[in-house]
Amino acid sequence: MANLTGSWLAFRLGVDPLRIDRMRREGELYAVRNDSGEWEYPSWQFDAAGELKPAVADFLASARREKIAPAELTELLDRRVGLAGGKRVRDLLLNGSKQPASRAK
Repeated sequence: MANLTGSWLAFRLGVDPLRIDRMRREGELYAVRNDSGEWEYPSWQFDAAGELKPAVADFLASARREKIAPAELTELLDRRVGLAGGKRVRDLLLNGSKQPASRAK
């Protein structure tokens, strides 16, 4: 999956790039830093129309309520789920599954 730059995402959504950055800081969008230190937004969180997927929006809102830090959020998204451990939380969100953000293992 590709990562989107903030400027590309702002253009795609028709908003100011500062709004994208504010949404990231407020935990409304998930972003990771690239090797250059710039923020990138993984494309898996958006639908074909460029809108934040409802399951992802719910997950991020849950993470904000639980006050989960960004680094901890990345660990949580990479966590394997289920008995066989074949899928990660982000895989479930990609398919629209509603998963609450929680530190519990």
